[in-house]
Amino acid sequence: MTALPTTMRALVVLAPSTLEVRDVPVPEPGRNEVLARVRAVSICGTDAHLIRGDYPGFWPPAFPFIPGHEWAGEIAALGPGAEAYGWNIGDRIAGTSHDACGVCQQCVEGRYNLCENYGRPGLHRQYGHNHQGADATYVVQGVKTIFRLPEALSFDEGALVDPASIALHVAVRGGVRPGDTVAVTGAGAVGLLAADCALAMGAAQVVVLGRGHRLARAAALGFDTVDSTVGDPVAEVRSLNGGLGADVVLECAGVPETVNAALAIARRGGRVAAVGIPTEGVTINLQRVVLDEVELVGSRASAGEMRRVLPLVEQGRVRVGELITHRFELEQYQQAIDTFNDRASGAIKIIVNP
Repeated sequence: MTALPTTMRALVVLAPSTLEVRDVPVPEPGRNEVLARVRAVSICGTDAHLIRGDYPGFWPPAFPFIPGHEWAGEIAALGPGAEAYGWNIGDRIAGTSHDACGVCQQCVEGRYNLCENYGRPGLHRQYGHNHQGADATYVVQGVKTIFRLPEALSFDEGALVDPASIALHVAVRGGVRPGDTVAVTGAGAVGLLAADCALAMGAAQVVVLGRGHRLARAAALGFDTVDSTVGDPVAEVRSLNGGLGADVVLECAGVPETVNAALAIARRGGRVAAVGIPTEGVTINLQRVVLDEVELVGSRASAGEMRRVLPLVEQGRVRVGELITHRFELEQYQQAIDTFNDRASGAIKIIVNP
């Protein structure tokens, strides 16, 4: 076996909006962990917020910090006990972020994304959020957070399995049923993936609300689209269903306007599942929620959907590859994040190859 290097290249965020690619020690896997050679990592909206310092003291707990949580690669070394779970050096894998305690009530009931020991040292880690992430040549993660990547999928596609699982989770939280009319507010990557997941769950019609090049991509993918900047988008969406509104609305933008649009679009007795995370407070029309029994539920990350979304990605039913718009090397990360933050760039999903 080829000896592993002692140092690697990694993106280090030194302070808000201050980053540098530098040499750092290669981490060592502990019990029930693996060391993986990262081949592709995707930039997430959370990464952009974290780098700007929008969640001070929470994501990350402190600087300097290595972000990155949507990634794929192959196992380079096994920590003690990892082999007992069937893992071998060279296995192709895709990673997700929540490494929960496994023993609290939420974990036992399968809702490990809501681990009651979130952030407690030794009990919970969320890679790339409160623990070192994958924007590096190598990353260490626990065996609960890695999944076999089918040979038919590239590493670049594998890096989008995690956001695809988040999209499936919001569709599940929305309770999408066969024959439903589903509206998606926000035509970013998670919104477009959620639209695909709604179809995979049997939705009869999926309408995407958004603007600009992202909405054009939604149309190119075959979805009904409504431009949120023209006329009355709420009325237009409701008109597509005889004025009744959508059975399910998946709120994937996380800004006050789209949250309220989602509540207005839902039919009586409809359900809104929100995965977008606002960075400011949101005032909602609670009268509508109460009088029309509109259900509003949150959706955080994923809880078991990695395994379930992988075959959908492999079959091309959740079209991750069609969302990749840019690729950069790790040394070009500043250019990559600037491109991601520039709405005029046409970026949807950006892949960084360490």
